[in-house]
Amino acid sequence: MGFRQAAVLSTVSFFLGVLFICFTVDHRLLYTELTQEAIQDGFIFYTTFFNAPPAIKALLHAMVGVGVVGLISKLHKWDDSAMFFDGTSLAAYVFGIAVYITVTIPTLRTIVTPVVGVDTDEDRAEALRVLSAGNTIIILCLGAILALQAGQVYARRAEARELAKIRETEKQKEQQAAVGTDKKDQ
Repeated sequence: MGFRQAAVLSTVSFFLGVLFICFTVDHRLLYTELTQEAIQDGFIFYTTFFNAPPAIKALLHAMVGVGVVGLISKLHKWDDSAMFFDGTSLAAYVFGIAVYITVTIPTLRTIVTPVVGVDTDEDRAEALRVLSAGNTIIILCLGAILALQAGQVYARRAEARELAKIRETEKQKEQQAAVGTDKKDQ
């Protein structure tokens, strides 16, 4: 595994870890009966998340950049493997970023800093559920990236095994041909 692959896998794993932490709140908002306690827990959790120090937010956004750079640099070797596995991984990563920008950020703002007189408690609760659904979509995108990267490694190893078998077969044929010519010369 090279540096580029490590950059992709580490950023994807990092974000999966962050999102699985969020999932402790999200699953109660999406997959169980919606209670006032679950809504309050969501408000508290995401308010803390939103009010994180700027250094934490900078780290999160830098990790996004590392993932993009890693995937684009893997596309530099323009072969079938890169086009299929890395291209699809890049598309899934960009889709996850798009969900983050279009869903996560606006709903976090609605939850934490609601517009007075416009955003009601019901709107904020619905924003929590939308945020939770967006997080689940991002988890699926990141999981797809991990699966594609693992598939790429498997495909390369399978290709190397087949090439080794072909080389061995050709080597044996050459040896048999050399033995056959030696017998004719005698």
